[in-house]
Amino acid sequence: MIYNLFRAMRLMVKKPQGQEKMSKFIGRRVLISALIIVLILIGMATGIITPNPRPV
Repeated sequence: MIYNLFRAMRLMVKKPQGQEKMSKFIGRRVLISALIIVLILIGMATGIITPNPRPV
């Protein structure tokens, strides 16, 4: 994810080549983040991951 952020940053700083390439890296980052959130939610639903209890 961090790699894709830096790739997008390099494309922004370089001469403009079009929106397609930069949006590809940003889109990958968003997709990976969404997959991580879904995996965490599945882990919590199945009991693999137990969240911290609420404070009393």
